[in-house]
Amino acid sequence: MPLFPALARVDTPLLVGYSGGLDSTVLLHWLQRSAAAAGVGVRAVHVHHGLQAAADDWALHCQQQCGALGVPLCIHRVAVDLDAGLGMEAAARQARRAAFAAELRDDETLALAQHQDDQAETFLLRALRGSGVDGLAAMAADSELGAHRLWRPLLQLPRSALLAYARQHALQWIEDPSNADDGPDRNFLRLHVLPLLRQRWPHAGPALAASAAQCGDTRRMLDEEDEELLQHLQVASRVLSVELLRQVSPQRRARVLRRWVLAHGVPALPARVVSQLEHELLPAAPDRDAQVRWQQHSIRQWRGHWYLLPAVLPQLPAGWQATWDGRAPLALPDGGQLRLQGAAAFDAPMRVTGRHGGERIQLPGRNHQHALKDCLQREHLAPWRRRQLPLLFADGQLQAAADVVLSAPLQAWLQLHDARLHWRPGGW
Repeated sequence: MPLFPALARVDTPLLVGYSGGLDSTVLLHWLQRSAAAAGVGVRAVHVHHGLQAAADDWALHCQQQCGALGVPLCIHRVAVDLDAGLGMEAAARQARRAAFAAELRDDETLALAQHQDDQAETFLLRALRGSGVDGLAAMAADSELGAHRLWRPLLQLPRSALLAYARQHALQWIEDPSNADDGPDRNFLRLHVLPLLRQRWPHAGPALAASAAQCGDTRRMLDEEDEELLQHLQVASRVLSVELLRQVSPQRRARVLRRWVLAHGVPALPARVVSQLEHELLPAAPDRDAQVRWQQHSIRQWRGHWYLLPAVLPQLPAGWQATWDGRAPLALPDGGQLRLQGAAAFDAPMRVTGRHGGERIQLPGRNHQHALKDCLQREHLAPWRRRQLPLLFADGQLQAAADVVLSAPLQAWLQLHDARLHWRPGGW
């Protein structure tokens, strides 16, 4: 049996997920000793799901154990959404992650107690669901939760090593009665399948965890290649070149698209959406305004590019207007912003409105005015962005359509002051 390390290497303050069960009790005790030796702070968080009759007793147990260790404890009560269609396990896990994210401080690392047996179970669950290499990689010892490090320092150790540690240090923990219920898939594997596998192959647990680790190595290598390719395909933030996408194999294209979406904090692409992108959006004519939606997001095609957008983009309200002198950024009602960069302020305040139609503007180098609609078409501005454009007026004359089209007088003023306009549309 692998030896339990005497101390962990700790170099940042820790927040330990503490349920009160064997695994997290061992983790908290071990990391408290390690953090004390390193002179680093450690806190614990107990997520109170309220799903068990004894939930309040468990919270009290955690308070008592943390008091004995001298570890500050936060009890985070959550409401598990059992109607979300995720199943109780997944819904509870989602609620826990949200609680951890809310509790973490800027400089803290989140430590969780998953071990080698958990990794073997996760690998089997993913395999039975037909997962590819990304899913079979299971849990990583080091990953991220938002901007924080998520650390699983026990992932190489079997549960038997944790049990031996707990007995050696006379630790007290809670036995969750739901662990004896073989209804949930993970419990069925733990109670029936893995014990049977170990009868035939005693090292089944470590072998399955090792396979997960190898898949993790492969995933990291593919991720590096995907990121390099994505940088080649991405012509701007949230914008991909369709011409370049077509030069990529379908398998690689699916990986890169999933990475592109996740990089912008958007929910993962379901297989259904990947298929729609491949068979509906990719072959669409270049001049067609086509899109594919999932949840509250969409990928839209416009003139040879794919745009990652909210499914419903906010717009400037009808009749909205504001006065803006350029001294501070102007917050737009659709969540966007106008900013004057390089100059303290305009010579006189501008009136800012949404589009009404029929606007005309005098372009640089021209003596007469042009229809703004024609100017926007020449700029190849996507239709959804046209509907968000803020217009700037001075003395009743249109001076700019955001930073897309500038009048001759405003462009001359900006050049004289070495300044520029910057527009960030809402929803981007």
